[in-house]
Amino acid sequence: MTPSTALLKDLGWLGIVRLGLVQACLGSIVVMTTSVMNRVMVVELALPAILPASLVAWHYLIQVLRPRLGHGSDIGGRRTPWIMGGMALLGLGGVGASFAVLLMGTHLGAGLALAAVSFSAIGLGVGAAGTSLLVLLAKRVAEPRRPAAATIVWLMMFAGFVITATVTGRLLEPFTPARLVEVTSGVAIFAVLLTGLAVWKMEGDSVAPASAQVPAQAPAQRQGHFFAAVREVWAEPDSRSFALFVFVSMLAYSAQELILDPFAGAVFGLTPGQSTKLSGVQHGGALVGMIVVAVCSQWLRNTRFASMRSWTMGGCAASSVAALLLAVAGQVGPAWPLQATVFVLGIANGCFAVAAIGSMMQMVGRGARQREGVRMGVWGAAQAVAFGLGGLFASGTSDVARALLPSPASAYAVVFIAEAALFLVAARLASGVFRSPRAARPTALSVLQDRPLIAATGRG
Repeated sequence: MTPSTALLKDLGWLGIVRLGLVQACLGSIVVMTTSVMNRVMVVELALPAILPASLVAWHYLIQVLRPRLGHGSDIGGRRTPWIMGGMALLGLGGVGASFAVLLMGTHLGAGLALAAVSFSAIGLGVGAAGTSLLVLLAKRVAEPRRPAAATIVWLMMFAGFVITATVTGRLLEPFTPARLVEVTSGVAIFAVLLTGLAVWKMEGDSVAPASAQVPAQAPAQRQGHFFAAVREVWAEPDSRSFALFVFVSMLAYSAQELILDPFAGAVFGLTPGQSTKLSGVQHGGALVGMIVVAVCSQWLRNTRFASMRSWTMGGCAASSVAALLLAVAGQVGPAWPLQATVFVLGIANGCFAVAAIGSMMQMVGRGARQREGVRMGVWGAAQAVAFGLGGLFASGTSDVARALLPSPASAYAVVFIAEAALFLVAARLASGVFRSPRAARPTALSVLQDRPLIAATGRG
C-alpha cells in the first residue's frame, strides 16, 4: 500500500458505487463484442458460428496475462493508471472489432485479421482494468463491507449489460455495419470518460515514488522479476488452493451457461424466445443470490451467516444439487418444473459467485508484500482459462454423449452430472481455502526482502 492510500479513509457506499461504475463500463463494451457483433457475424454476414466463438475464446485466452499486468501495477504502486489504460485499450479493441465486422462484408481476410488484433486488445484491456479494479477495491473497502461491495460491483456490471443492450438496440435501428461502428465508438468514448470520473482521486492526490514505497529494499529486490513474483505467490498455500478453486468452480459455471438453452430446446421443446426467457430466470436467480449474501454479511456480521466460507461451500453444493435436478428433469420431461429448477440454480450460482469474489478481496492482501496485483492476476487468469474451456467442455461432452446415447435427454444428463461433480469438487476445495489466514511459506525472495528491514531496525 502506498503512503497516499494508507492515509485515505475506507470507502463508503458512494465510493463503492463509483468503482462499480468501472465494472459497468467494462460490461458495456464487452457486451457489444460478445452479443451484438456475435449476432451480426452469424446472421447478417452468414459466417460460421465457430468464428465469433473462437474470437471470444481468444479474448479469454489472452487474459492468462493477468498476472503480468497485475505485477506491473504492483511495481508502480498505483492501480488507477492501469484501470484507465486498460479501459482505453478495451475501448480501442471494441471499436476495432466493429471496424472488422464492417470490413468482413467486403474483404473477409482483412476483417478477420483486424478482428484477431481487436479481440487481443479487448482481452488485454479487460485483464488490466479488471485486475487492478479488484485490487483497488480490496485496498479501499473495509473487510466487513467487502461481500456487499462485491455484490454492488457485480450488480452494476449486469446493469451495464442491460442498459447497453437496451440503448444500443434502439440506436442500431435501422442496422448498417457503419452504424455499428458509430454506436460502438460512442459507447467506448462514454465508458472511458465515465471511468475517469469514477476513479478520480480514488488513490489520493499524489503518490510517493516507487523508491519511497518500500525504502528498505533495493530496486531489484523490491520489484523482482515477474516469474520470481509468480513463483512467490504460487508458493503460498492459500493463493494456490484458491486459484484451483476458481478454475474448477468457473469451469462448471461457464459450461452450464452454454448448454442450458440448447437443453431447453432439444429436450423440452422451448422456442428460442422461451429459452431466452429461461436464461433470464437464471440470471434473475443469480441476482437474488448475490443480494442475499450481501444483506446477510452486512446485517448478520457476528453469525455464521456472514461467513464467506460457508456461503461459498453452500453455494457450490446447492449448484451441484440443482445440476443433478436438471439431469432428472430431462428424464421426466415437460411435467418437470423447469423454471423453478433453473431459478434455484441461479440463486445457488449467485451465492457462491459473490461469496468467492468477496473472499478474493479479503485474501488478496495475504502473503508476501507488494504482490496483490500478481495474486489477483493469478486468480483472474484461472477464471479466464476456465471460461474459455467451459464451453468446449460442455459442447464436446454433449456431442460425444449424443453420439453414444439413444436420446438427447440422456446426453445432456451426462453433462449436468459432470457439472454437479465439478461443483462438489469446488465445494471441497473451498472448505480448505477459507478457514483462516495462513502465513505464506517463506521463500528465498521474501527472506532477501526482509533482511534489509531487519538490519535497519537493528534486530537480528
